[in-house]
Amino acid sequence: MSLLDKVAAAVAPVASDETRAKAHADARTLSRGNDWLGQVLDHHEEIDALFERTKAATDVADRQAALKELGVLLTGHSIAEEAVLYPALVKADYEGKATIAYTQQSTAKTEMFLLEGLDPTSEEWTDKLEHIIGAVRQHVYQEESSWFVALVQSPDVDQALLTEKYAEQFDRYMGGDKPAMFN
Repeated sequence: MSLLDKVAAAVAPVASDETRAKAHADARTLSRGNDWLGQVLDHHEEIDALFERTKAATDVADRQAALKELGVLLTGHSIAEEAVLYPALVKADYEGKATIAYTQQSTAKTEMFLLEGLDPTSEEWTDKLEHIIGAVRQHVYQEESSWFVALVQSPDVDQALLTEKYAEQFDRYMGGDKPAMFN
């Protein structure tokens, strides 16, 4: 466990699968379908499905293909959050939450880069993937249980503008290279 992981665990203990599922369901109830929160939740579900597909891949080519698709989705999603939602958290007076979120996402990007350099058949690759999955799931839990709930409820934030800008940033990155599930 890295120093960053230890600090994160002290600040926000790791949520159980059941706790994460409840937070996700509660956030889904709070969303209005295709608003920014609904889009984020859809992406979270797709990211989790790609994690499972990557873990389940049995040969090198399938692992690499799943990992590439996962990397594209994680990056597109994080860019949209970093360009739109985290600044909105700052505007709503949640600068600390935004700072943690930026740090977690930059760490995940670094870990994904390091994972790509490992032998996909190695135990080290599997261990790093599991580490990334755990960290991203905890990050998602924090967003769905607290950070984004606060953002939805903030009177200082234009929800329609967030919806427009989040979709714009996501689509700008994803372009024509959207994973099959987005077409």
